[in-house]
Amino acid sequence: MTPPSGAPTDPPRDEDALEELLSRPTPALTAALALAPGDIVVLGAGGKMGPSLARMVRRAAPARRVIAVSRWTNRHAADALEAHGVETIGADLLAPRELAALPDAPNVVFMAGQKFGTSGNPTTTWAMNAALPAFVADRYAGARIVAFSTGNVYPLTPPEQGGSRESDPAAPVGEYAFSCLARERIFGAAAVRHHTPVAIVRLNYAHDLRYGVLTDLALRIVRGEPIDLAMGFVNVIWQGDANVFALAALANADAPEPFVLNVAGPETHRVADLARALGARLGVEPVFAGTEGKDALLSNASRMRALLDHTLLPVETLLDWVAGWVRAGRPLLGKPTSYERRDGRF
Repeated sequence: MTPPSGAPTDPPRDEDALEELLSRPTPALTAALALAPGDIVVLGAGGKMGPSLARMVRRAAPARRVIAVSRWTNRHAADALEAHGVETIGADLLAPRELAALPDAPNVVFMAGQKFGTSGNPTTTWAMNAALPAFVADRYAGARIVAFSTGNVYPLTPPEQGGSRESDPAAPVGEYAFSCLARERIFGAAAVRHHTPVAIVRLNYAHDLRYGVLTDLALRIVRGEPIDLAMGFVNVIWQGDANVFALAALANADAPEPFVLNVAGPETHRVADLARALGARLGVEPVFAGTEGKDALLSNASRMRALLDHTLLPVETLLDWVAGWVRAGRPLLGKPTSYERRDGRF
């Protein structure tokens, strides 16, 4: 399959090449960011997406000050960002003095949160996903804020429906999903109370090569582990594309009603089909277990596709890259997505 014009074609051979691709901006993003001028603070920048997103901002708008804030338990990530002109600040965002001491900025990307470990430690999840947004909304009252959320706030839907739309009622399952809906409501309250322009990004299965649904599937295939088909359908989006649309949402942040955007792959994929495609590339027949569910956690990406003229990385290319990455034994994050959970317990 020939990738669309503008899409990268050569697979990354190491983490440096991968990070370059993940943080590569486009002219359309540069134009969108021009509509939200000024410095940008990225809160919770030390997670899976934060470093590449912060670097993408710097590359798209090199004249701006970009400040990445995290506890930085991984100093390598912080040092790499510093090498590319991104300022890093170590801070515990739940510590009032440390949050208050952060630089002012007219643009904020809020990426802090907790998902895994919720079942065993729900109090920390609620503190990160519900209490912290209230503190940040007060600290950065009036600034443009893009708040990362999740497609988990939606109910499971049949694949023929095409995924949940931003206008559909929320119906979270489990404490993690409820805490994420609380995050959205708190930023929504700030949009009303402080007239803070807010954009809510409901992310559904962004994909690096070191983690993601396809990486989970590829690892199970090479290990001979069964693939549960209960969650039989997924959306998949390259993390670099997810970064582009999340940052473009800054220009669409609004008040008193936040701008809500699903960031997800535009196609609904059958998990069994993805596994077979990976198995063919890896030379291993996948093993399946269970019965394919009639519904799944799916998002409709129509609004996202209308937001920006941006060429998405084709899923066929991503399948090739993931298979090659796993087959070569390249580094992994060791963070499974748990996409197969239907009970909302993480």
